[in-house]
Amino acid sequence: MSKASLIIIGDEILSGRTEDKNLVYLAKWLGKLGINLSEVRVVLDEEEEIIEAVNALRKKYDYVFTTGGIGPTHDDITTESVAKAFGVETRIDDDALEKMREFLAGKELTEPLLKMLRIPEGGELIYSPATKAPGYKIENVFVMAGIPKIMQGMLEGMYDYLERGDILHSKSFDIMVGESFFAEELTKIQDTYPTVSVGSYPFSRDGVYGATIVLRSVKESDLDSCESAVKKLISNF
Repeated sequence: MSKASLIIIGDEILSGRTEDKNLVYLAKWLGKLGINLSEVRVVLDEEEEIIEAVNALRKKYDYVFTTGGIGPTHDDITTESVAKAFGVETRIDDDALEKMREFLAGKELTEPLLKMLRIPEGGELIYSPATKAPGYKIENVFVMAGIPKIMQGMLEGMYDYLERGDILHSKSFDIMVGESFFAEELTKIQDTYPTVSVGSYPFSRDGVYGATIVLRSVKESDLDSCESAVKKLISNF
C-alpha cells in the first residue's frame, strides 16, 4: 500500500485561531484510493520549517501533500519554500496567466494576483472541474490551498497522478465494559487474524465505561471472520 504524508502550513493553525478541517477529509479521500496517510506535520509560516518538512517527507513517503500558504499576501510563502526545497526558482505559469487574463476580462493584473500564478520550475499545474483555482505538483509533492472547499476541489484534479492500492476496509463495534475485562481475549483475536488490525479505544458514556473495537484489513474475508469473533466476544458481556 502506498503511503502519504501531509504538511499543514500556517501560524493560524498552531495559534488555535483556525481549526484545521483538511486532515480528516484528506485521510478519508486517500483511504478510498488505497493510500495510507501515515504522518502529519503542522508547521509555521517560516521558510526553514517548510523546507525541512518537505525535504524530510518527500524522501520518506510516496506522496506528500501540503495545505495552506499559496495565497496573494506577504505571509503566503509555501511556493517559494517548496521551490527552495527542490533547489529551483519559481516561474509564472503561462497557461495560468492566460486563464487569469480571461477571468479578469480587461481588469488590472496586480502583483498579488501574479504571485498566485507562480509555481516551482519543473512543477505542473493540476486543474480541477470543481474549482477554477489549480493546485500543482512537483515530483511527488502536491501543493494545495488551505481553505477546505478549495482544497477539496483541487483534489478532484489529482486522481490521475496517484497510484491506487488495495482498499483498506474497516468495521467498528462498541462493547460496554472496561478494557481490562476483555483485553486478553482481544489479544487472542489479534493473534488469530494477523492480516487484520485490531484496535480498542476506551470511552465513558453517562458514567458507563466501554470501548470501540475497530477492525481494519485489505482482505474482506479475513475481516468478516474477525468480525464474527469480535461479536462473539461482545455477546459474552
